[in-house]
Amino acid sequence: MQNTESSSVPFVAETAFGVWFLRTHTWEHHVLRVAINDLKGLIDAPLPAQPVIIDVGCGQGISFRLLAQTFKPRRIVGIDFHEPSLALAARAARACEADPDTAATRIDLLHGDCASLPLPDASADIVFCHQTFHHLVEQERALAEFRRVLKPGGVLLFAESTDAYIKSWVIRLLFRHPMHVQKSADGYLHMIRDGGFSFGPRNVSLPYLWWSRAKDFGLLERIGLYTPKPGKRRETLVNVAATKTA
Repeated sequence: MQNTESSSVPFVAETAFGVWFLRTHTWEHHVLRVAINDLKGLIDAPLPAQPVIIDVGCGQGISFRLLAQTFKPRRIVGIDFHEPSLALAARAARACEADPDTAATRIDLLHGDCASLPLPDASADIVFCHQTFHHLVEQERALAEFRRVLKPGGVLLFAESTDAYIKSWVIRLLFRHPMHVQKSADGYLHMIRDGGFSFGPRNVSLPYLWWSRAKDFGLLERIGLYTPKPGKRRETLVNVAATKTA
């Protein structure tokens, strides 16, 4: 396990390819935008008109514009431990503030660890955790922090890749992850429920998108040689809108 920024925070440093990929068109439009639209549809409780959103593991800030357009928040707080990514996130925040479509949203950036968020209790309406959790070593601590900073009835928007995807040969070749903490879709859902959140079937989605099928990127399905049977396939993605319980 590498740790190049602090001796007290365990993490696995991303590859140069991974850092580059997170600012591509594919990432923004086929991964991030699709997930945000799906997560919005999973929410079945009313949200405040201008919510406060904590974007944990915000990376380079590509999510800021999409979150501002989708939820019209009064404030987004982006948190990441990778300082070079935060520098790029600052540019993304300035671009949002200069755009009339998103200028009403204040965007603040904090350098911090997801397992010890630099935020007060009950300070957020939404915690947005997109493709971040599988990077975290201290997952239970991070989930407890997400719950701590949410207001009563606040919503965790959680979108994650499962072990079936992370442990595929393509992802192992191109990216770096703490392999010992990877979980199945059911594993993540059990962890979230045990961590003090509630959700029902209506709040869960198991997308089976082409990019998440690292074995063949869905090619065998597209040419009609393979059709996965519901309940039999190995889920590659899990999205859930979970509410903080009392």
